[in-house]
Amino acid sequence: MDLRTLVDVSQLVAAATVVGGTIFALLQLREIRRQRQEAAALDVLRTLMDPDFAEAMMRVTNLPDGVGLRQMREAGPEVEKAATLMATTFEAIGVMVHRGIAPLPLAQDLIGGIVVVMWRRLAPWIQELRIEQDNPSDSEWFQWLAEQFERRGGKKSVAYIAHRDWEP
Repeated sequence: MDLRTLVDVSQLVAAATVVGGTIFALLQLREIRRQRQEAAALDVLRTLMDPDFAEAMMRVTNLPDGVGLRQMREAGPEVEKAATLMATTFEAIGVMVHRGIAPLPLAQDLIGGIVVVMWRRLAPWIQELRIEQDNPSDSEWFQWLAEQFERRGGKKSVAYIAHRDWEP
């Protein structure tokens, strides 16, 4: 093997190494993103399984749709505290979805229905709070998340029907 052939082979090996390294790096980045999304999903699940969140959901679920500021305050501080917990939780999840930390389809499967229902119940209260506190961004990501779920039609079918024939 002459020197020119050796140089050519070395360049091919170097190029293959760079291409291989790039492919490996891209695969690693994909895996890191997947792990980040799984961690975000677990965080959402932990929040939803928190006893304080469950109690807050019970309190807010008992409210009629379209509760305004006056009605909320008449319901008492515990109910308003529960509504605030619901709104801030869904606000945080909305930010996570918007930034790509939690995928929208996963969030919709986990909480799509309840977010839409809670927004329907709490929207007038939040909108009146925005005016009262001169804070138009209050619960903006909660509203955004509910609108995204509504635009995508909510759950098209319940899981036990849609995935009846699923096998692991």
